[in-house]
Amino acid sequence: MRETSGLVRIRLDLAYDGTDFHGWAKQGNSDLRTVQRSIEEALNLVLRVPAELTVAGRTDAGVHASGQVAHVDVPPESLDTRSIDGDPARLARRLSRLLPPDIRISSCELAPAGFDARFSALRRHYVYRVTTHPSGALPTRVRDTAVWPKTVHLADMQEAAEVLLGLHDFAAFCKAKPHATTVRELQAFEWHDVSTAAEPQLYEAHVTADAFCWSMVRSLVGSCLVVGEGRRHTGFTEALLTERSRSSRVPVAPACGLSLVGVDYPEPAELAARAAETRDRRVLPEQG
Repeated sequence: MRETSGLVRIRLDLAYDGTDFHGWAKQGNSDLRTVQRSIEEALNLVLRVPAELTVAGRTDAGVHASGQVAHVDVPPESLDTRSIDGDPARLARRLSRLLPPDIRISSCELAPAGFDARFSALRRHYVYRVTTHPSGALPTRVRDTAVWPKTVHLADMQEAAEVLLGLHDFAAFCKAKPHATTVRELQAFEWHDVSTAAEPQLYEAHVTADAFCWSMVRSLVGSCLVVGEGRRHTGFTEALLTERSRSSRVPVAPACGLSLVGVDYPEPAELAARAAETRDRRVLPEQG
């Protein structure tokens, strides 16, 4: 830890309630409250150096996280304060005293060589929580449970989800970004009825991919929900895979139901290779 040159990389594992944030990413010189800005301001106070976070998955306004991962590069001497004494674990405790209650840093640790919170990730896991009950969400879960106005048929939603699995161009489900690929590998998409006596007509979608483009998860969920309510036929989602631009027929499900619940990484020896692979622009075989 007593290095004299270069930077050390710290991995942060964190969670947040996204309700009162304008998403993860800070927005230029704007005063908008974002998760990134809140954490970076706390880091600046503790470490007394400018800190810039790189995150595994940028979440939109209103989206939550229980398993988010980020990293920050700092001079090693910034950790040699009395309160931290070279121990990144103490940094987590210091940050907890400065951050608002809707952000929690669960751990800080030295990242292994080659680790990049964004590019080294193998896959991201999301859960979407939605109720179709006429009374809406349980009051104690209203901040993380979306309300859908029509009843749905679970089997139809699962059928609509399963045809999307695999490597595809998800352009119809993504808000376009210049020069960015929309090719992704959707590895899991499962719907579950998780109703209880206290929360009837409650469903969860568990969605996993190597990466997601902007608004993709909420668009996948919204497309299944309109199939589930009977507004679209079960072949609706499969047909969307042939489109090469954002489809106006795809509804975006409300942000409040979505949570990033986990990020997977390879073994330490494979981190750098994974980051290099991820940085390569991907296309489908027929697009190559």
